[in-house]
Amino acid sequence: MASLSQWVGGARPRTLPTAISSVAVGTGLAVNAEAFIPLRALLALLVAVALQIGVNYANDYSDGIKGTDEARVGPVRLVGQRLASPASVRLAALCSFAVAAALGTILVAIVGQWWLLLIGVACVAAAWLYTGGPRPYGYHGLGEVFVLVFFGIVPVVGTLYVQSLTVTVPSVVASVGVGLLACAVLVTNNLRDIPTDLASGKRTLAVRLGDARTRGLYLALIAGTATTTITVAALISWWLLIVLIALGLAIGPVTLVRGGATGPALVPALKGTGLLVLGYGLALAAGLCLV
Repeated sequence: MASLSQWVGGARPRTLPTAISSVAVGTGLAVNAEAFIPLRALLALLVAVALQIGVNYANDYSDGIKGTDEARVGPVRLVGQRLASPASVRLAALCSFAVAAALGTILVAIVGQWWLLLIGVACVAAAWLYTGGPRPYGYHGLGEVFVLVFFGIVPVVGTLYVQSLTVTVPSVVASVGVGLLACAVLVTNNLRDIPTDLASGKRTLAVRLGDARTRGLYLALIAGTATTTITVAALISWWLLIVLIALGLAIGPVTLVRGGATGPALVPALKGTGLLVLGYGLALAAGLCLV
């Protein structure tokens, strides 16, 4: 039976900066638009965190029963390492999704825009079908596309919308920047796992591109976020260019990725990319609040 610390590890808390960063940027946009509503921002954050935990448990369950986690390097795998039963991990995923659904429904009721429930359903479906279902899209090289949409565009634009009832061009551009960094986290993870994914038949984008081009993709994603930052600054205020300093957090992980690190040696790059997502998101959010 898994211990409490192992269950916490299975939730993969190091991935939570992705959820926090996207909601922070969306809230920064709301403050900039003079539409900040604390309760709605808090509910959006809790929904995003619950969904992130849910997708992590769902990934653990689905990969575990398929046998693709048995030789994986990285965070604890509850099913793959036989620390918890598949049924219990699936229940943990479903409970996380239920919490997200309940809080999301409360938020929708407060906002009064019931069509937003469809977005919520799409988020849960995307979370489950990443590695679950008969044709998991994460096994077919589409993980990065869905991460860009559901961990970048949807939470950033959605967080602004539930507070201001508007969608702006800067919010869409900023959401793409956050989403690209979220994709960089996934790309780092999948770069590390290329050998084991190849062996298990998991055809991630990294497997399809190969080692060298995946490393190039990682660098392109960081550069893409720099480009979106400059664009947001042009649209709102040139003072936001100072946020580019936060991309200095990419130096460590970029050095490892460019240097050819593999396997366990990429774990620090994964941690560093997670820190980059958080640092950039908080910096952009702060900048949006101040300009």
